[in-house]
Amino acid sequence: MSNDICRLKESVERKHVRYQNRYGIALAGDLYTAKGLDQNRSYPAIVVGAPYGGVKEQGPCVYAGELARRGFVVLTFDPCYMGESGGEPRHVSSPDLFSENISAGVDYLGLLPCVDRERIAALGICGSGGFALSAAAADTRIRAVVTASMYDMSVAARLGLTPEQLQERKEKLSLQRWKDAENGTPEYIPTFPEEAVTEIPDELQGILREFYEFYATGRGHHPNALGGFTTTSDLSFINYALNDHIAEISPRPILFIVGEQAESRFFSDMAFERAAEPKRMLVVPDCNHVDLYDDTSKIPFEAIEAFLRDSLCGTDCDQKEA
Repeated sequence: MSNDICRLKESVERKHVRYQNRYGIALAGDLYTAKGLDQNRSYPAIVVGAPYGGVKEQGPCVYAGELARRGFVVLTFDPCYMGESGGEPRHVSSPDLFSENISAGVDYLGLLPCVDRERIAALGICGSGGFALSAAAADTRIRAVVTASMYDMSVAARLGLTPEQLQERKEKLSLQRWKDAENGTPEYIPTFPEEAVTEIPDELQGILREFYEFYATGRGHHPNALGGFTTTSDLSFINYALNDHIAEISPRPILFIVGEQAESRFFSDMAFERAAEPKRMLVVPDCNHVDLYDDTSKIPFEAIEAFLRDSLCGTDCDQKEA
């Protein structure tokens, strides 16, 4: 992957950490802070979730480095069953587990002496936007939520399917469980090549082309994120609605950030409609879905910082300079 995407500014430091979620699965994380952070004070903190299928080195590091520079303590992590985190078999996905990973990050941050437990937010990119909202609906310790290019994977699992097609999909996935049981391991088919490529197949268009351009090329390719999950992981998303209780996040605030040209924008529109006040939608001009993963010229950090300061701190957040 690009050597630049996770490059730290001189004013920021990063430390690798490990902790467990409530299921006892070890999670691998990176903790970002401004250099010279006064350990005798407590600061607002943010847990940042990766795009669905991504790891902490893809997108989360971009947000974490910049927000740490601005005075926040920031935690990124690999979802369980992925990357450097624990969990067997590999590449399993679950709406409950992936939402739990957000709350586990809150657990970790809240044990740090330099973090104010009353000022912790969640920021989710792509699928983690849906997981962050789901976590916050139940976990009242999450005081504010920011989503960027939010994907609701439980909506996506049923999207565009007629009742007959949905039944056929369930049948196919259910029968795959027999195959997995016979083989002793679940089927996993990667989406992207093991090595970064320079060309994108012509047949890929729209958001699928965007995903390939990020995950398969030097822009964002990472050996721990080759795309996709175990085939039968889809069953849990078909049977689970992530954001049925999104209105219960109120009165804690939500900021939805979407690209003006993002095909995924309707996910944020749907969630925004169902969320209660206070809520805000920020549409970034000339911006597609994956631009909000890593394009610092388009990610609205000033707006994110202002929202978090207002939501978590009032006038009591330290601001760091580059």
